[in-house]
Amino acid sequence: MTPGLPMSVPAPGLPARVRIHEVGARDGLQNEQTVIPTEVKAEFIRRLADAGLDTIEATSFVHPRWVPQLADAERLFPLVSELAARLPVLVPNERGLDRALALGADRIAVFGSATESFAKANLNRTVDEALAMFAPVVARAKEAGAHVRGYLSMCFGDPWEGPVPIPQVVRVCRALLDQGCDELSLGDTIGVATPGHVTTLLTALNEAGVGTDVLGVHFHDTYGQALANTLAALQHGVTTVDASAGGLGGCPYAKSATGNLATEDLLWMLHGLGIETGVDLGRLTATSAWMAERLGRPSPSRTVRALSHKE
Repeated sequence: MTPGLPMSVPAPGLPARVRIHEVGARDGLQNEQTVIPTEVKAEFIRRLADAGLDTIEATSFVHPRWVPQLADAERLFPLVSELAARLPVLVPNERGLDRALALGADRIAVFGSATESFAKANLNRTVDEALAMFAPVVARAKEAGAHVRGYLSMCFGDPWEGPVPIPQVVRVCRALLDQGCDELSLGDTIGVATPGHVTTLLTALNEAGVGTDVLGVHFHDTYGQALANTLAALQHGVTTVDASAGGLGGCPYAKSATGNLATEDLLWMLHGLGIETGVDLGRLTATSAWMAERLGRPSPSRTVRALSHKE
């Protein structure tokens, strides 16, 4: 057992390797009130890549009025585009896609909602209107040879509508895949999911012809359930998990949401289960501690705090 790592005790029925889809540089930073210098963001992404993360969501090509923190997308992306890591970017519409493709981005993400209330709050559209907006974005991205991820928020609960019916989630997932998305990220935007709910949704998606291999999970830790929910997804065969270095981020349109699942907390569990990730926990912890200093507050990640306290 290496100092700073848990003892590895594999459990049956789990994948041998998990790909972490790191969202700290985009989802994690987008709600920061103080504008973070572009060079600091670029250094953050470089350090994440150096820690072994091979998928790092870099930025969003959204209108600066909506997310001022990401107004520097055109300046940031060229500073990190030489990295070997995959660098997905979020695009809200065709204009955002044009900006991303012009810089050579080859991994695109669109962000939809399973509920009408959140679609209205976040996109000012109905669910079906949002899907219609995504259709040409996905089609053109695929024509350009890009990989397309579809984010689906409010898959488990909505702050206005309450629990979300599983068939409603399945319908929107199916629609995004039918448009041409290569993978889907199932978002528990307000952190209300529990393991049985996770398993039931994944089973329903499989029954609707959605393979587990195209599904990722994105849990928030509002009620302390993110790791339990992740384990349930792994037991079902999911091998892509979204997480945010240091537990940065939340959702600006869901006031009850706390931060994303911390990548370090996820790594502690995965390493303890003997699951390969390719990520160096020590380097990642140091990176999150470095970023926390720049933000002027301690990391919310329990693992970052525990390992930093030992040093």
